[in-house]
Amino acid sequence: MQYVPFTPYRRVLTLPRVRPSMALMFFARLPMTMTGVTLTLYVVSNLGHGYGAAGIVGAASTLGMALGAPLLGRSIDRYGLRPVVGVCGVTSTAFWIAVPHLSYAVLVVCALPAGFLSVPAGSLARQILAALVPAEQRRAAYSLDTILVEASFMIGPAAGIAAITSLSATVTLSGIGAIFGVTALLIFLLNPPIRNEDELAPIGSVRPPLRSWLSGRLLATLLVAAGTLFCLVGTEVATLAALRANGDVGWTGLVIVVMCAASMAGGIVHGAVKRSLPQGVLMLLLAVLVLPVGLADQPWWLLMLVLIPTNLLCAPTLAATTETVSTMAPPAVRGEAMGLQDASTRLGLALGSPVVGFAIDHSSPAWGFFAAGAGGLVLAAFGLLWTRRRRPAAVAPALAAAVRARR
Repeated sequence: MQYVPFTPYRRVLTLPRVRPSMALMFFARLPMTMTGVTLTLYVVSNLGHGYGAAGIVGAASTLGMALGAPLLGRSIDRYGLRPVVGVCGVTSTAFWIAVPHLSYAVLVVCALPAGFLSVPAGSLARQILAALVPAEQRRAAYSLDTILVEASFMIGPAAGIAAITSLSATVTLSGIGAIFGVTALLIFLLNPPIRNEDELAPIGSVRPPLRSWLSGRLLATLLVAAGTLFCLVGTEVATLAALRANGDVGWTGLVIVVMCAASMAGGIVHGAVKRSLPQGVLMLLLAVLVLPVGLADQPWWLLMLVLIPTNLLCAPTLAATTETVSTMAPPAVRGEAMGLQDASTRLGLALGSPVVGFAIDHSSPAWGFFAAGAGGLVLAAFGLLWTRRRRPAAVAPALAAAVRARR
């Protein structure tokens, strides 16, 4: 039978509740993509502080999200979706409506707990897909989810900038809070499943202990995920620095749109093919392709073209990460595992910007691309070496179990 490339996507989208759930989680992610640029512009333009001060607020919020993601995931596993989404929705709404009325010092203090209790839209979307989609179709589902993430990052920041520059900061930031509240309310009312019927644990069953599922291979996967985000955010910082240094800032929007479009195209191919590359190989290719970009950082159109190959691997790497985590984590702790994935990506984001920024400040934007790729390779190498080191130890118990089964 002839293989039709987009058949996997059609099969996923015809599954019950998949399309409305994906649409809902797309809109739930949109306000999150607006927060970074709008908060930065508010601190710089309205509060009169520098970009460094704005970065402190952003770092506090990111740290809060990284700390909160695993704990929120664990709470979802234990208490269900509605209590967590209700608390987080109220908190996020209240924080963003209050932001225009806070001083800088109070804003810094509130950013961390607000980040801690932000609605975990990313990990929720992945949990919902794991519950609605059979294991053999999840690569296409996670690829679609990653494509929608790229689309949200194409729309959200641009919409946020347009709103805060044409409207008042109070209206824009309060509007973001209102969107958080509405999407959280919709998630609460629709209450999409986080486990399918076959995965529901019997009443009174014991939760799997952390050491039974947080294996060396899973930790390695999370480390590779951190390296991926380190590389991606570092590439963005270096791209902006190169465009600014060469007087091409006006082309920034087009370059970023092409980068996102390349990532979406890669994600479409990754989800459509019968077999794809594993997460570690995809990440290594992504990082290696970034290393030489600085050799062709001008004019802007050449930089845009040489960024396409590495961005083709962005969505596939992120989708492969989610697929690997969902496969290795037991259903009873999937929320916590997805939260750990979120925490690892936040760690990569938090490390990538300052490290690559430091490299650019002390050399040139060209070396920023090298730092982004090299840093991602270092983190990925640690993860892959950890996997190889742990693999022999995991073979013996499996072999012993097989021998016992034969007896």
